[in-house]
Amino acid sequence: MRPTIVDEFDPPFTITEPSAQTIPFVFNVPHAGAVYPASFLAASRLDAVALRRSEDAFVDELFSAMPDLGAPLMTARFPRAFLDLNREPYELDSRMFDGRLPPFTNTRSMRVAGGLGTIPRIVADGQEIYRSRLHVDEALHRIEWLYKPYHRTLRHLVRRTAQHFGHAVLIDCHSMPSSSVSREDGAKADIVLGDRYGTSCATLLIDLVEAALRGRGYTVIRNKPYAGGFITEHYGEPALGRHALQIEINRALYMDERSMQKKPGFAVLAEDVTQAFTQVIADIEGELTIRSIAAE
Repeated sequence: MRPTIVDEFDPPFTITEPSAQTIPFVFNVPHAGAVYPASFLAASRLDAVALRRSEDAFVDELFSAMPDLGAPLMTARFPRAFLDLNREPYELDSRMFDGRLPPFTNTRSMRVAGGLGTIPRIVADGQEIYRSRLHVDEALHRIEWLYKPYHRTLRHLVRRTAQHFGHAVLIDCHSMPSSSVSREDGAKADIVLGDRYGTSCATLLIDLVEAALRGRGYTVIRNKPYAGGFITEHYGEPALGRHALQIEINRALYMDERSMQKKPGFAVLAEDVTQAFTQVIADIEGELTIRSIAAE
């Protein structure tokens, strides 16, 4: 197959492994990729800062201590504006491409209609990404050489964890624009936890994570406006002892959303995230064991 800008990512994702995996957790950061190839920038009608509006900037750093706690951390290096891993593999907008899409393509999902399919048409603030149509081969190349290897590897990490411990917990790590988390009463959520309305993980798990974060002073709500996407829905199988929980962190807590620069409070938030999951792990391994989650 002819080279494309997919080949400019080397490697396309990273896995930071602990010296030994000692806990049944896997942490995943699918939207923090910040490698923007020159050819992608040239194909876009937007500048680099505008393209980064869709990026969960620095979330990999917020969770960087998870391997020290005994869990692997997987992170995409390519940006969400280039390819969105939290979608079905073939959620594609036919209006974006020259050439015929495969017959199994989902062209009618709500996410495609909103411009946020597997190959996004727009960035998070609604601006069109591309100057002109892409050839369909380019879309399929990205899916074959980035999307599918990423998910194969993530499934392997979850499967390996489940085989070793008898169960697995996937924490899918994201950030959200501050403008998306206003509640009717005017309060702002610092963190939104998504469990697909109780279907992707045991209640005990989300209870423990929420309690640990609230105990550190954060305002936490569940499932609104983010209940979890493709990853949470498809990797969470509580009946099989595989649990998936999405965590969305308000970007205003740790970065200037216009300049995309970290705020001074970044290190404090990162430490709070580390301590919160240290507590969750201790609670699960102690009185409230993971076995009680698996049996729920």
